[in-house]
Amino acid sequence: MFSVKNLTKTYRKGAFGKVKFNAVDNASFEIKQGEIISLIGESGSGKTTIGKLILRLLSTSDGSIEYDGIDVSSFKGGDLKNYYRHVQGVFQDPFCSFNPIFKADRVFKMVREEFFPKETENNWNEKLNNSLKAVGLNPAEVLNKFPHQLSGGQLQRLLIARALLLDVKLLVADEIISMLDASTRIDVLNLIAKLRDENGLSVLFVTHDLSLGYYISDRSIILYKGVIVEMGNTQKVFHNPVHSYTRSLLEAVPRLDSKWDELEHKYSHEIRGDIFIPGTTEGDFVLEEIEPEHFVAIKK
Repeated sequence: MFSVKNLTKTYRKGAFGKVKFNAVDNASFEIKQGEIISLIGESGSGKTTIGKLILRLLSTSDGSIEYDGIDVSSFKGGDLKNYYRHVQGVFQDPFCSFNPIFKADRVFKMVREEFFPKETENNWNEKLNNSLKAVGLNPAEVLNKFPHQLSGGQLQRLLIARALLLDVKLLVADEIISMLDASTRIDVLNLIAKLRDENGLSVLFVTHDLSLGYYISDRSIILYKGVIVEMGNTQKVFHNPVHSYTRSLLEAVPRLDSKWDELEHKYSHEIRGDIFIPGTTEGDFVLEEIEPEHFVAIKK
């Protein structure tokens, strides 16, 4: 459904912009229908930039993003509007997505005016109520309320419901639960999984939290300094990591059942000598399939 090919986003820095900096460097992957993919990495790794490039909030410097075989950068006018029917984003801070001087359900009125101007009042209300119920909200409790009268979890669900009003195929979920309390986090994660199972929704789940990526995703992509250093089936990436960066992330996760100096990590794969480490290894890299559905960046 979605194909990201050699995607690069370059910024300039320093005096007069003479120094180039790749926020995303030659990233390639695919998103299939009904699949949840986690983009995992530390702050500044480029995961949010990839999400914004897919949403066309940023322009690409090189490479392409294809939707059903068509480069999304070519979409204009009606084609771009139709693209946003199928691709929507939900971001980290739900409170920033709502204007505090307007009621929260204004976001639904904007969708109606832009995409469903000819919809009758009764049909629209039925569509809206069904969308709210699909994300576990009671319309009577959340409609006609200001943002400050709703919780962060309710606001995030409203944004997901807004996406469901359209014929959404891909949801870019950028750190959508990082500002929610623990009890609400699992509810939102389970909601995403439910929408994947029942509606065939594809999700690009952007997170820095390894446990969340492991819990929710079918495949995982590990990013470091804009480079995909490892990706593949989540079980294989987490249980048999090959790249040194992936291992360092996993080994930094606290364990309640063991002391730090007693932990022993055993992996079935050895770290290869030709592993590509961004910022350290010179030259180009390529993603090599070391086993079925498991890729790692090596020196080209």
